Amino acid sequence: MFSSLLSSSPLFLLSLLLFLAPPTAADLLYPDCGTTGNYTTNNTYDFNLRLLLSNLTTRTFLAGGYSNATIGQSPDQIFGLALCRGDVNTSSCRSCLNTASVDILRLCPNYKAAVIWYDLCRLRYANQDFLSMTDNNPQLFLKGVDGIPDGDLFDELVQKLVKAVTDWAAFNSTRKFATGEVNFTTAFPKIYGLAQCTWDLKGFQCQQCLQWFFGQIPSWFEGERGGTMLGVRCYLRYNVSKFYQEASILRLASQLVNATAPAAPHTPDREEDESIPEEITSVKSLLIDLSILRVATANFSDVNELGQGGFGTVYQGILPDGRQIAVKRLTISSRQGLEEMKNELALLAKLQHRNLVRLLGVCLEEQEKLLVYEYVPNRSLDTFLFDPIKSKCLRWGRRYKIIEGIARALQYLHEDSQLKIVHRDLKASNILLGADMNPKISDFGLARLFGGDQTEGTTSKVVGTLGYISPEYAMRGHFSTKSDVYSFGVLVLEIVTGRNNSDPSEDLLSYTWDKWSEGRSLEILDPALGHHCQGSEVLKCIQIGLLCVQDNPSDRPNMSTVVLMLNSNTVSHKAPSKPALCTRKSRGAYDHNLSRPIPMSPNEMSITELEPR
Repeated sequence: MFSSLLSSSPLFLLSLLLFLAPPTAADLLYPDCGTTGNYTTNNTYDFNLRLLLSNLTTRTFLAGGYSNATIGQSPDQIFGLALCRGDVNTSSCRSCLNTASVDILRLCPNYKAAVIWYDLCRLRYANQDFLSMTDNNPQLFLKGVDGIPDGDLFDELVQKLVKAVTDWAAFNSTRKFATGEVNFTTAFPKIYGLAQCTWDLKGFQCQQCLQWFFGQIPSWFEGERGGTMLGVRCYLRYNVSKFYQEASILRLASQLVNATAPAAPHTPDREEDESIPEEITSVKSLLIDLSILRVATANFSDVNELGQGGFGTVYQGILPDGRQIAVKRLTISSRQGLEEMKNELALLAKLQHRNLVRLLGVCLEEQEKLLVYEYVPNRSLDTFLFDPIKSKCLRWGRRYKIIEGIARALQYLHEDSQLKIVHRDLKASNILLGADMNPKISDFGLARLFGGDQTEGTTSKVVGTLGYISPEYAMRGHFSTKSDVYSFGVLVLEIVTGRNNSDPSEDLLSYTWDKWSEGRSLEILDPALGHHCQGSEVLKCIQIGLLCVQDNPSDRPNMSTVVLMLNSNTVSHKAPSKPALCTRKSRGAYDHNLSRPIPMSPNEMSITELEPR
């Protein structure tokens, strides 16, 4: 038996529990009459309302399942929307809305606002403009039958299923609709899930709406065989019995039975800092069909576009097994040709580290060149660091962990993996941030592999990003692991200051050096950090940053030394010299000469807690 709880007034609805039965296709779930006033029968508002309901019914079934409309002028203006469940046909949609249009006037007589939910459709109108907002209230919760075997596994699979249908509805469906199933037990062979949003929501708005419902599951539906969460803007439901009409869009694998849908090869999800022993042994094991990637990205829809770069476009997608992916689609005229792609593929296939973006697969069909990576939800570091609003999300403790994570990844690339790799394009936009803001180095298209005892190389084709390229590489084409160390130093100073060194108007190295040499290092701290940081850690990072950008590569520390400095308060190091390419804007010229090292003042050597002035 279902129980029903409206989030705004659960105590009132508790008295109705005995009168509610599990919904069938034609069942009314619940009406909610608004609190914004009443109208008089046969007045202008009454006429406008009846006209609105008639128009919504017709327009919704003609449009294929959703419409919104506004009728009249203030104070008799009315806003409305209608939505049919994504798996119902037009005849059922129209029938449900015709019934809703009659029932909403009968059950909420003379109310200026109301919403009514059915299993197959919902209808809402109001005298206030809710269409310009994403507010999901009011909301209705329907509880399922008690008693589920193996509750821990059930909860885990529900979480997996709900996340998959949420992301598919938000980013892979123009109708903002998804269904899915996952194998469970013999007694209950499958768990079914459904997610839906109104079509006018943007992808991230739909995702946020559904994720809020997802967060309510533990408190509302613990021990239940299913749950239904209905709002004005989105709808989420799961159950051990199938409750929708069409075949599931997504079929997920569980720990018990393999899914029947095709999936990309599995890459272990490990969180250790050390390398993962298992490796992808051949390109063949990485191949993914183009048809799968087209479905996963809604045929590379603009809605799923994550960003563009010099080599092509990156799209978000969802594989049939529910995993989120990022697909790097190289343009035919891309500077990163087949050789660069093979280079990135060969390198990433052998690299496994929690601070490196994982490669999941590749597609080379119909002149397409596609690399498939794990999806990293918080985009790149630069989108936070150089944004005046988002930068406030990067508090000092989080920034310090980001610096540590990047350092560990470089140590792995330079010293700890089976290969010695120079990235050659380390910058803020190539640092992706996971759900917990864990940093992951990406884009290995320009990386170079050193074999045996090789420690450096030379090229006549200098590639990379101005502001991050080391002077010996920019001027003479010499690159080594110390080239990455230089880029890391620039990145550390950007994280501390919030300034973008690749911006031609910035002279971050001179600015930092001047403050350091004057004993006023803490003045360079990003204002977005306020006064909530550990001064000793800030000073340590400034010192590390300056050491890494010294002109002579041999004077720069290796990454194992950097990691040791970051993780210890007792390790000391020589004072840095004047940075490479350090300029003063008033002179308008580069000064490549090294000045004598300037010793740190006592407060700069301290490891006590300091606050910026």
